[in-house]
Amino acid sequence: MIELDGVGRVFRSRSGEVEALRAIDLTVADGEFLAVIGRSGCGKSTLLRLVAGLLTPTAGRVTVGGTPIAGPRPDIALMFQRPALLPWRSVLGNVLLPLELRGRVRPEHRERAQSLLDAAGLAGFHRRLPHELSGGMQQRVALCRALIQRPSVLLMDEPFSALDALTREELAGQLQQVHMEMRPTTIFVTHSIQEAVLLADRVAVLSSRPGRVQRIITVDIPRPRSFGRNAHLTDVAARVAELTDLLHATDAALPLLDTKPI
Repeated sequence: MIELDGVGRVFRSRSGEVEALRAIDLTVADGEFLAVIGRSGCGKSTLLRLVAGLLTPTAGRVTVGGTPIAGPRPDIALMFQRPALLPWRSVLGNVLLPLELRGRVRPEHRERAQSLLDAAGLAGFHRRLPHELSGGMQQRVALCRALIQRPSVLLMDEPFSALDALTREELAGQLQQVHMEMRPTTIFVTHSIQEAVLLADRVAVLSSRPGRVQRIITVDIPRPRSFGRNAHLTDVAARVAELTDLLHATDAALPLLDTKPI
């Protein structure tokens, strides 16, 4: 579904060059949930923006569904670290915005937006303005806005990082349900090893800048997953511990690729 073939990205300015990514080879299967983790500055967000069509690679190519990415596409939704809601629009109006920008809001779209909001725990808040909501509620609105067009690809750039721990876990649980029901092909950038283990089918670990794929690890744990007391708690804890050790290791100690389940 998503393929990055020898992808590199260099940022150039008057002060010099910064090589953010180098020789990224990565495939994300249709309906797969891939988490991307790595140290700060390793190019995780740059990778996401390349897939979204907001940046162009300086080497290699990015394709989605076999078509090269040449710019933003309606079947690719991007959710940022901050909800970026328009403060003068209602919750419902913010969710419908992508459709309005394409000039095609119909009654069934409004019904879908309302259903998404209700499923996200926002029944009764459709007419509220963003400043009347908590941070977690605002991110739920942003998730509904990303899903309103039924995207085949969902890109998420640390969407829960500004939230408290309990709210993050609640939203991670909701995202699990969304993925199990809708099956969008998802790339989820995070600094949180716990989030990666809770959500992903596989975790791609990037090296320090320039970012390269150092290891891809399969997380073979039945869903739904949680940190609460359940049959898979030991497995979740073991994966978190292994990924923590992996990120603490030096880049030189990491093998180029390891796809075995852990």
